[in-house]
This record gives sequence, structure tokens and C-alpha cells, in this order.
Amino acid sequence: MILEMTRPVQGGLRQERKLEAVANNLANVDTNGFKKDSVSFDAKFKAQLNKDFSQGTIQTTGNPLDIAINGEGFFKVDTAEGIKYTRNGNFSLDMNGNLVDQNGNPVLGQGGAIVLDPETIEQDLFVNQAGEIVLAGEIVDILDIVTFPDLRKLKRDGNNLLSYSGETTDEVQAEQASIEYRALEKSNTRVVEEMARMIDYNRMFETFTKSMMTFDEIDAKAINDVGTLR
Repeated sequence: MILEMTRPVQGGLRQERKLEAVANNLANVDTNGFKKDSVSFDAKFKAQLNKDFSQGTIQTTGNPLDIAINGEGFFKVDTAEGIKYTRNGNFSLDMNGNLVDQNGNPVLGQGGAIVLDPETIEQDLFVNQAGEIVLAGEIVDILDIVTFPDLRKLKRDGNNLLSYSGETTDEVQAEQASIEYRALEKSNTRVVEEMARMIDYNRMFETFTKSMMTFDEIDAKAINDVGTLR
């Protein structure tokens, strides 16, 4: 009976992991640049978290410091833990004029940290499709948009940032990236699709739970009835 109990327990745990991923996707439906996850299992039933890097909808905002990537690639930001990557282009300026992400991390251009004059950005700033940052008619820097041959090595790192677990030499310029200025990429989570998955996974979880309860009742009955004189 132990083997029979093991199967629904494993099945229930697998559905639980899937539900966790769906719940996280739904929680980040309004997070700019968020990429949804799905869970799969290898031959040994070890859970694997798979990130879907498909394009999210690009929404025009009119904000002069909002920048979206259309196509492949990631913005580079300099954090206290090293270089991280993100698709969230909701940027601002710090007190020193550094272009920073929502966590205050400097956004990197091909010349290093990007510094802008806060008094001129509203009228004189423009970012073209190639990522060139033009201020008062002059190119001050180019956004460092990069990608990797194996995106599976990008891991979620909190604060809508990604870290890369491979070699730094794997980083390449994103040739297929096109910049959309005064716009943001939204999450690629589709609410209706995720809700349908949640219902399906929850039903399967309930099925496995009922199976465990049934086997538990059978075990209890066998233990209580064995050796009972009638």
C-alpha cells in the first residue's frame, strides 16, 4: 500500500509546484517586462522552472525615460552584486543624473553608466531604434542591449532582475533588438490562459488528495480489522 500512496503524493507535489508558478505569473501580470514561468519534470520527476521569453505587449506611455525592447535582448544594470539583466525599461534619474532602474541601479550604456542632464530630458532627449541616446542633437551613449546563446542560464534574481549563471564571455550584442521610446513592455502573462491552467492544476491536485485519503482509509481499516475476533 506504500507504493500506491507514493504515487498520488508525488502527483500532488508536482501539481503544487505548477500552482506556485501560475500564482507567481498572475501576481506579476502588471509588472513591466516580466516573463512568465512554467514547470516541467525530468525523468526522475525533478522540477524544472522554464522561463517564457516571448514578447510582451508594448504600451506607449509618453514618459521620456520609459524605454521598451522590441525583440531579443536585455538592459544591463550595475548592482551591488554585479551586473544584472532586465526587460523593465521604466527608468528615472537619480540626484546625480544617472539613469537608474526602479531599484536605483545604474543602467549601462556601451560607455558605462548613463548620465543625463535632468533639465533637458523633457524636450531634448530622444532614443532611436538602435538604442542611441540623443540629447540636444548629440549622441551621448548607446544602450547596452545584450543577449545570450542559452537563455536557460538566466535565473530570476528578485526585483524583476535576472542573473546569468554561465560565463561572462557568453554575452553578445542583441542584433535583433529594436528600441521603442516613451513606451514600456508589459508582462507576457495572459490572465485568461493562466486562470485556465490554475483551474486545471487545482482539479488534478484535488484528485490526488482524494486518492491519498482513500488509501489512508484503506490502511486504517486494514490495521483496525487485522486480528479482530468476530
